[in-house]
Amino acid sequence: MFEISLMCPQDRVEMLSDALDALDALSVSVEDADAQTDAEQALFGEPGMPPPQDGWQRSRIQALFANETLARDAAEVLAAQDFFADCSVLGVAAVPEQDWVRVTQSQFVPVEITPAFWIVPTWHEPPEQATRVIRLDPGLAFGTGTHPTTRMCLRWIAGQDASRLVRVLDYGCGSGILAIGAAKFGAAEIDAVDIDDAAVESTVLNAHANHVQLHAGLPDRAKGQYHTVLANILATPLKVLAPLLCSHVAPGGSLVLAGILERQSEELKQAYAPWAQLEVSDREDGWVLMTASL
Repeated sequence: MFEISLMCPQDRVEMLSDALDALDALSVSVEDADAQTDAEQALFGEPGMPPPQDGWQRSRIQALFANETLARDAAEVLAAQDFFADCSVLGVAAVPEQDWVRVTQSQFVPVEITPAFWIVPTWHEPPEQATRVIRLDPGLAFGTGTHPTTRMCLRWIAGQDASRLVRVLDYGCGSGILAIGAAKFGAAEIDAVDIDDAAVESTVLNAHANHVQLHAGLPDRAKGQYHTVLANILATPLKVLAPLLCSHVAPGGSLVLAGILERQSEELKQAYAPWAQLEVSDREDGWVLMTASL
């Protein structure tokens, strides 16, 4: 394969990307041309907040082509277009052959939740000290155990007596990792729900791969009250869902919320005050886990 590297201003990124696609590029990627310099710009905002801007001032576009002829022809065609003004071709180069599957897999390693509880991709062997293991590969749905919010929820689950996990609701289940974790620690009846059909499908497949029983579906599957209600989403939807989530917690049961930045904890306490007294029970990398007993 061969790669074209281009430089362009923000207002040409979409047009150039579309043109490269029309010229049979196998893939097109865009990155900040000033990354790792003093001119680097943050493009993505904090969770729940709009991005500070739509694009970088200068972008580097990289497009892959099946062979050198296609790559050089594409560069020549683009350079002749009026819309290519203020853009430039940085180069055309061969891309070394690699085992991309192995490269991707190397980025994901076993994740420790507790010394005895680990999340392990299928291409790794579990550590010797692991007595409980969730087998989970990166996929379309959120939740691979690498994010602090997921780890904090799983740590909480690991610290509970099985009697507190008899009937569990995982609301916004993503990959199903929290529901699977609850099953590993003795939950007898588990409902995992999400608004995304892909998440529901992912949860079913991951549960099967981990040899656990649960019920997955859309949010209307959540019925009645549960000993534990888990919701690892984001602060804004968690505030909106306050009355619904609390209504699903049985008397004496636990509410466990994540996806919350430390600075948002007071907002969540106020939002849930009519139904529950939330407290911060764990912290990691600027995120908090908030829990309540109803």
